[in-house]
Amino acid sequence: MEVLYYLIPLSLVLVALAVGVFFWAVKSGQYDDLEGPAHRILFDDEASATRPTKTDEEAGKDRRQRAASLADKD
Repeated sequence: MEVLYYLIPLSLVLVALAVGVFFWAVKSGQYDDLEGPAHRILFDDEASATRPTKTDEEAGKDRRQRAASLADKD
C-alpha cells in the first residue's frame, strides 16, 4: 500500500510531462500540415527529377529566414 505514495505522484509527473511535450509540439508547428507529406510522397519522383536542388548556402538562408519569421510571431 505504501508503494502508492510513490506511484501516484510519479504518474502525475509523467502525465504533466507528456502534456507539456504535446503543447510544445503544437506551438512549434508540428501539426500544422498533416496532409502535405501524404500528398507530396505521391508526386515526389516527378518533382525531384525536374526541380533543381538548393545549395547548402541557399538552404541555410531559407532556414534563417523561417526562424526569423517564427521569432517575429512570438
